[in-house]
Amino acid sequence: MYQDKTVAYYTLGCRLNFAESSTLAYRLEQLGFRRVKAGDVADGADLLVVNTCAVTEQATAKCRQQIRKLIRENPHAFVVVTGCYAQIEPKQLADSVGGIDLIVGTEFKGENIASMLGDLSKHDEAQTVTTRFQEIHTFHASCSADDRTRHFLKVQDGCDYFCTYCTIPMARGRSRNPHIADIVAQARAVAEKGGCEIVLTGVNIGDFGRSTGEDFFSLCRALDEVDGIDRYRIGSIEPNLLTDDMIRWIAADAHRFAPHFHIPLQAGSDEVLRLMRRRYDTALFRQKIEFIKRLMPDAFIGVDVMAGMRGETPELFDKALQFIDSLPVTQLHPFTYSERSGTKALDIKPVVPVPERHERTARLVALSERKLREFYTSQMGTRRTVLWEQPAEGRPMHGFTENYIRVEAPYRPELINVCTEVTLGSTLSESSQGPVIPMDDL
Repeated sequence: MYQDKTVAYYTLGCRLNFAESSTLAYRLEQLGFRRVKAGDVADGADLLVVNTCAVTEQATAKCRQQIRKLIRENPHAFVVVTGCYAQIEPKQLADSVGGIDLIVGTEFKGENIASMLGDLSKHDEAQTVTTRFQEIHTFHASCSADDRTRHFLKVQDGCDYFCTYCTIPMARGRSRNPHIADIVAQARAVAEKGGCEIVLTGVNIGDFGRSTGEDFFSLCRALDEVDGIDRYRIGSIEPNLLTDDMIRWIAADAHRFAPHFHIPLQAGSDEVLRLMRRRYDTALFRQKIEFIKRLMPDAFIGVDVMAGMRGETPELFDKALQFIDSLPVTQLHPFTYSERSGTKALDIKPVVPVPERHERTARLVALSERKLREFYTSQMGTRRTVLWEQPAEGRPMHGFTENYIRVEAPYRPELINVCTEVTLGSTLSESSQGPVIPMDDL
């Protein structure tokens, strides 16, 4: 039915969205669609799929901006918008952006979209297919399969935490997951296709098992036995769900799990953590970070942190900055608090002025850059294993070590998607993605 029809995708937001878009693209390819870039077809694509984000007000504004631009570039396309923004605010989306044909909420995204396309005839107004967030029950299996060496494997969706600033439970529903056996089968399929590295992704992956009575540690141990995968990375895990037993296992017994952790902090003071309704305090966070570093001194630890949450006074922010600076973490992922409709944080006072929020974010970015360079410097001259990735045309070959250091080398096509041991060089250079260490030998 769709032979020789073209489809263009635009994905915003998290790794989870990219994994889901990749899986949908595979399904539409099976139906005959040919993937193109949105601006590369003279008359525009026949189908346009936009997977949206709603984590901040800036994210939804960017979604609207990008959808309008894509519709101008593809004036005849059948336009499908899905993702978190489509779930949370479908009416605002339909009213503010003309030309959308189909808005699909979380329960019906994924392969279900293929059954809603019909003959791709444009609609007079957007048709909306959504449910209340309480009725989101389906787990849509997803795994990225693009040109990158790394695969992003979705192991969990939704969240039961309801932090005061966050819309994710309303966008993705309650925590749910497939069985361990199903995820292991997907990992084996990645290995059979030649994939070497898998990043485990989800909204709250440490909560894995709510649907099946299993647990995340058991999932990791099962995945560690899959032949053909060189390494796994844990995408992000809450500090209260990362157990000491699991840290010990990664340090001493795991064969394929990298010494690379991404652990959200969100606020560096107990006062703001309580306002956020987070499920840990700074003492627990410090214990986890220091325990990791004691067992794995060269581990990479990334940390999410928010600037300008309501109730965060200047004194509390300074306290948070000092706390974060005292931690042996590698890199921060700062983001600016944004008011979101329907969240409990809107009742919290005082309100941090927006310019002050951005100034605090900038201070966190500066701290992150310093910590990252210090970590890279500490790794110079060490022996590491690099998984080489396909570079952009005309660029040097690059890859990442097990502890997530970006390394560059002269291009050798036979090494793409291959792990090799190298000695890291003694100088730092810069790239668009941050610092790079050239290798001394290969």
